[in-house]
Amino acid sequence: MITSAVTILLFIFGISFGVMWLVNKNNSTELEKNTKASSSEITKENETEESNQQRPLKNPEQKIKDLIDSMSLEEKVGQLFLARVPIEEQQANIQNYHLGGYLLFGRDIEEQTPTTLKDKIASYQAVSKLPLFIASDEEGGTVSRLSNGNGLVAEAFKSPMEIYQEAGLTGIRSDIQKKSKVLHSYGIQGGLFPDADVATDPEAFIYDRTLGLDAEKTSEYIKVSVEELKKQKIASTLKHFPGYGNNRDSHVEIVYDTRSLETLRKSDFLPFKAGISAGADSIMVSHNIVTSIDDTAPASISQPVHDVLRKELGFQGVIMTDDMDMAGLADFTSQEEAGLAALQAGNDLILSSSFQDQIPYVLQGIEQGAYSEEALNQSVYRVLKMKNDLGLLK
Repeated sequence: MITSAVTILLFIFGISFGVMWLVNKNNSTELEKNTKASSSEITKENETEESNQQRPLKNPEQKIKDLIDSMSLEEKVGQLFLARVPIEEQQANIQNYHLGGYLLFGRDIEEQTPTTLKDKIASYQAVSKLPLFIASDEEGGTVSRLSNGNGLVAEAFKSPMEIYQEAGLTGIRSDIQKKSKVLHSYGIQGGLFPDADVATDPEAFIYDRTLGLDAEKTSEYIKVSVEELKKQKIASTLKHFPGYGNNRDSHVEIVYDTRSLETLRKSDFLPFKAGISAGADSIMVSHNIVTSIDDTAPASISQPVHDVLRKELGFQGVIMTDDMDMAGLADFTSQEEAGLAALQAGNDLILSSSFQDQIPYVLQGIEQGAYSEEALNQSVYRVLKMKNDLGLLK
C-alpha cells in the first residue's frame, strides 16, 4: 500500500513538473519571439532613419537653382521687372515678356469692386508660368491705392505717423496685421512699405510718409514693421535708400543730397540697418544724387550706392529701383536704356512702365557683354528667393 501511494505521488509530481516545464518553455519561446520582433522593428526604424538621412532632400536654395537652370534667357530677364500694369493686353504682356510681377496703380483699382479686383489679379496669375509678385503702394495716409478704391477697404489705411502718435509700436503691429489680411484677400504680396526715411522737417517732401522722428525711433519702427510683415508673409520694402532726409521731391526734379557720408551713417543708414537685421525682403533705391557717395548719377543707377548697400550694410535681399518714370532720372538715361543701367548698377528688380522697350534692350546688352549672365542669375535668384519666402513657389 505504501509502495502504491509513493508511486501515485511520484506520478502526480511528474505530471505537475512536466506541465510547469511546458508552460515555462512556451513563455520563454513567446518572450524570445517578442524580443526578436521588437529588435526587428528597431532595426527597420534605424534603417529607415538612415535611409532618410542618406536621401538628399531638395532644400529651398537647390530648388531655386534648379528652377533657374530650367529657365530661358528671356524668362530670367522678365523676372527682374515689376511692371506697371499696362492699359491693354495685360495677360498677353505677362506671357510675352515673362514678367516677374505687376505693380498696381490708381487706374488699376479705382473702378474695381472687391470681387472684380480679386478676379483681375487671379487672371494675371492664371496666365503666368511662374507666380507673379503682385504689389501695390500701401504705406497708408497719402500713399494707399486700395484706400482710394470703390469700397475695397472698410476704412482707409492711416499713415504710420498717425498710428504711432495714437498707439505707438503696438498700434503699428496691429495695423500691419489688419492691412496684411486685406492684401492677402486680394492676392497682393507686397505693399512697398515701410518708409525708412528720417525726416524731421514738416516742410520736407517725405515728412508725412515717415514717423517724423529721429533715426533711433525710426529704427525701432522699421524693426517692428519688418518682423510683423515677415510673420504675415507680406514682403517688406525699406525705402528710399540712401535716405531722403529733408530733401525735395525727385518725382518732379533732380535732387542733390550734399550731406556727408558720415552724417548718413550716423542717421539715415540706421533704420535701414535695423530693417536688414530684422530680415527685410527688399530695399528700394531713390533717384536722388547723393554726392558723398556718387556725384555723377542718381542713386538708382549708381554702382557705388549699391556697393554701400551690399558691402557696408551687408544686405543680401532684393534691391529694387524707385519708379523709373520719375523726372529725377530722365536727364541721365533714356527710358529704353534705363533698365539695363539699373541692372548694371546692382538692382535686382526694376519698377517699370516701359518694360516693352527695356527688356529687349537688356537682352541685347547681355548678348553684347554689357551685363553678364552670372549677374543676371544672381538677381533672378534673389527675386525667386523672395517669392519662395512669401510662399509663392510650390
